[in-house]
Amino acid sequence: MVAQIPQLRCYAHSLTREPERAQDLVQDCLQRAFEKLHLWKQGTNMRAWLFTIMHNIHANAAKRFNTGPQFVSMEQTEHLNNHEPVLDHKDDALIMQDLEAALRLLSSEHREIIYLVCIEELKYNQVASILDLPLGTVMSRLYRAREQLRQHLYGDSKNNVRRLL
Repeated sequence: MVAQIPQLRCYAHSLTREPERAQDLVQDCLQRAFEKLHLWKQGTNMRAWLFTIMHNIHANAAKRFNTGPQFVSMEQTEHLNNHEPVLDHKDDALIMQDLEAALRLLSSEHREIIYLVCIEELKYNQVASILDLPLGTVMSRLYRAREQLRQHLYGDSKNNVRRLL
């Protein structure tokens, strides 16, 4: 397990993109792995097992974060207080054009995951069954697809409060 720590740190950093959060994620992963070590089967890939644990911890944290309060910018609150829509129809059309263009830039694997989860609103286990993939693969591809879309739509900005997907 100790030999996998450098790879876990790299993976955690790719998930969080923040050194402090990445270190916390590695620590949480190792703690959970130590507690569940009796579930690991001798002769199987320890690194894959640890990565799965880390991915699940990260995905669960992201779910908790995404189900929390939603924040909007001060400009948007002015519209909300006046009971006006945040975006007018012209903005909606431009957003859809940008989103369609960004979707075309994704690989077919990532477009497929986005479509099944975000458009068809299928559960992750249903998508895994349809695509004959492990659930963790579906979740990680979805995360990567969303990150790529975010980069195509907003560049490197992580401070944008509007969320499309």
